[in-house]
Amino acid sequence: MAELVVVRHGETVWSREGRHTGRSDVPLTATGQRQAAAVGHALHGRTFALVLTSPLVRARRTAKIAGFGHAETDPDLAEWDYGGYEGMTSAQIRAQVGGDWTVFAEGVRPGATPGESLAEVAARADRVISRVLVALVTGDVVAFSHGHLLRVLAARWIDQKPAFGARLALDTATIGRLGVEHDLRVVREWNRTPA
Repeated sequence: MAELVVVRHGETVWSREGRHTGRSDVPLTATGQRQAAAVGHALHGRTFALVLTSPLVRARRTAKIAGFGHAETDPDLAEWDYGGYEGMTSAQIRAQVGGDWTVFAEGVRPGATPGESLAEVAARADRVISRVLVALVTGDVVAFSHGHLLRVLAARWIDQKPAFGARLALDTATIGRLGVEHDLRVVREWNRTPA
């Protein structure tokens, strides 16, 4: 049975620092480039009917270094637009709001730059899933994207509410495999660091 392989981009300075990196086009670090090469090694020899990437440079560069420079850009694979929280750490946001906060539960603050709601991110993930399900008829699919978007996508893949993505930790340059078993969409593997 064909499967969707998802890859989170390699390390950036902001991901290393725990900063919310939505639409800022932050490049890979040297470590991130080495991680991308390890992803390529892990996926070497696999053929894919469809290769997709986020339009953001960190995902596109990860795909290219991994050997998938021909990846098709899909804007629905872009990371969550964090609006006014862009570039901030969770600790900084909690200090600002004066209490507990996660993007999955409380979302992005309203204001001059409101960002995206969880429902809007989930709608994009659902569009990616619809596209992938069509392509899976002809073979495996690989998608290079971002931590929070892929966590929402995985939650929606297994018919969970988008906020379930909060429970699916995803490190940089890791691989996940989403498939189908007995007519149910399943997570076959998650957050695997290539050797």
